[in-house]
Amino acid sequence: MTKGATEVASPLAVEMRDVWFSYNGRPVLHEVNLEIGQRELVCMVGANGSGKTTLVKLLLGLLAPDRGRVSVLGSRPQDARSRVGYTPQEAHFDARFPVTVADVAMMGCVGRSWGLGIHGRADRRAAREALEEVGLWELHRRPFAQLSGGQRQRVLIARALATQPELLILDEPTAGLDIAVEAGFYELLRRLARRLTVVLVSHDIGFVSDTVGKVICVKGTVAVHPTSELTGEVIRDLYGVDVRLVRHDHDCLTQCEQEGAK
Repeated sequence: MTKGATEVASPLAVEMRDVWFSYNGRPVLHEVNLEIGQRELVCMVGANGSGKTTLVKLLLGLLAPDRGRVSVLGSRPQDARSRVGYTPQEAHFDARFPVTVADVAMMGCVGRSWGLGIHGRADRRAAREALEEVGLWELHRRPFAQLSGGQRQRVLIARALATQPELLILDEPTAGLDIAVEAGFYELLRRLARRLTVVLVSHDIGFVSDTVGKVICVKGTVAVHPTSELTGEVIRDLYGVDVRLVRHDHDCLTQCEQEGAK
């Protein structure tokens, strides 16, 4: 874009064009082309070592591609960070540290606060709204260490939502959750996708929500498939083995063997 040109809002939340990346000369991603639209709910899957983490770091602006272009919300990833919410795969809190649910949610406002431990009215309001959105405001005074696994995951999402993002990236958010809790979690994602873009990252394709419009398969490069077209052949190529696909529909849970599974 030339200096003085008017920036046009992109209809895409994420756009990657011919992206390559390597660590110390070892190729990790090659020829990656990807588009994620505004207010889409998508799932990114792949085996361990497939390049998912690298792809996420490129979207967060923590890494720069060797070649190609990455655009997040119409800007460079580094410039879009304040508009992106991120929940990491693991978040460690010392159980002996008396941090409350509200404290954790307000951590999402740290970049906007006046100083360490000092939060303004806008920060407190943002944290409350985020906790209300995940259904946990009534527990805001409870110690974080006393929550269940599912409740902790919702609080961490609230922490990301407190930044008031336009794009939300969730890394392995369903790890360790049972089926009943997971079903409620997908309902939360469905609500969030009405107003922002949600990227759900996972290495386990055992559970697929009917609300996810497409699946981004990562294996050194990227292939995008509508959820309805996710076949046993596709997943066998992704993981190298036959696996079972369990689909979460809103009203029922059905299990079927993928094509080619013995």
